[in-house]
Amino acid sequence: MTVIKVGTSSWADRTLLRSGWYPREANTPAGRLSYYAGRFALVEVDTSYYAVPAPETTQGWVDATGDDFTFNVKAYRLFTGHPTPVATLPADLRPVGGPAQIRRRDLPPTAYDELWRRFRAALDPIAAADRLGAVLLQFPPWLARGDAARRRIAELADRCRPWRVAVELRHGSWFDGRAALETLAFLRDRGLTFCCVDMPQGHRESVPPILHATAELAMVRMHGHSTAWDSGDKEERFRYAYGDRELRIWSDLLTELAEQADELHVLFNNCCAGQAQRDAERLTELLAARRVPAGRSARR
Repeated sequence: MTVIKVGTSSWADRTLLRSGWYPREANTPAGRLSYYAGRFALVEVDTSYYAVPAPETTQGWVDATGDDFTFNVKAYRLFTGHPTPVATLPADLRPVGGPAQIRRRDLPPTAYDELWRRFRAALDPIAAADRLGAVLLQFPPWLARGDAARRRIAELADRCRPWRVAVELRHGSWFDGRAALETLAFLRDRGLTFCCVDMPQGHRESVPPILHATAELAMVRMHGHSTAWDSGDKEERFRYAYGDRELRIWSDLLTELAEQADELHVLFNNCCAGQAQRDAERLTELLAARRVPAGRSARR
């Protein structure tokens, strides 16, 4: 039976550290990750979106977790087309005398290739320990459907091989009418995981929660339904608590989705003061009550 791994999109955001979810004795980065890994089988690395970590850092993550723990790693923002502060690049790869933020086109090809080499080197310790679930390519909400966009997705996925790749698309054109079927077929033909998102609807960035597997790994990211989605405040944007009824419905939907894949990853991204961890714990309990394999027990 398909295993459903449940986790959160961070284990060290500042509101979580202030929330009291971690016990007082888990007072170091390694101690907190070890505590987290004792309760969940999966985590999404969000810091890699903001800067490429050092291999020594990722090796430390491996050392702090057990053999059955899984890391999904979000790709560095420059790769997926987001404006990137020059200060987040390695010092020797930073353009001199340019703007404070750059895009991919602003980086020489040799520097861009070297940045990818370092990103892959950072993931090597996780992959070598068989802990790498997938690389998440989260594209910006302005990446509209089209041939150029499809070529870009394929090129980035190729740079990640042989690792599994998940794709999160955030422009409505990918899912408008029959385009949704074409988008899913495009990902399926390339063995790419479609990342379904649960998020507020009716906004410029909204995309529908299509529960469909396009590869052996299926993925759902739970953003919540904050009424402040367009506020510009990241904390308020993800301030949302899933109710018990919602989670029961999701346990049904996820059980059905799991039948389409070999493995299903569910990640709560409503990261505000430990709410993601609490919701992930409750979902794991509900899946366990259905006798669905869901990694380890959420509470120990």
